[in-house]
Amino acid sequence: MFKRIPSFLYNKYLLALVAFLVWLTFFDRNNFISQVRYGRTLNKQRQQKEFYRNEIARDSTTLVELSDSTKLEKFAREKYLFKKDNEDIYLIVEEEEKK
Repeated sequence: MFKRIPSFLYNKYLLALVAFLVWLTFFDRNNFISQVRYGRTLNKQRQQKEFYRNEIARDSTTLVELSDSTKLEKFAREKYLFKKDNEDIYLIVEEEEKK
């Protein structure tokens, strides 16, 4: 009966290595699967960090530009459609063609 078992399965070092790898892959607190998930989360958070830094820089330059009252009025009229009491605003909205 023992003649059917391959000889490399008798090697205690190989068996210990396989058991160790199985343990690290599935059962350990810091297993390989969790490490991959943590790496993906870290990459997403780095991308979000870079995005928010760019947004902060863009908003800071806009804030500096809006310190002038004429630019502030122009910005309010274009972005938030503010108007004076004696004015009317007409919006022209272009519809996209349906495919």
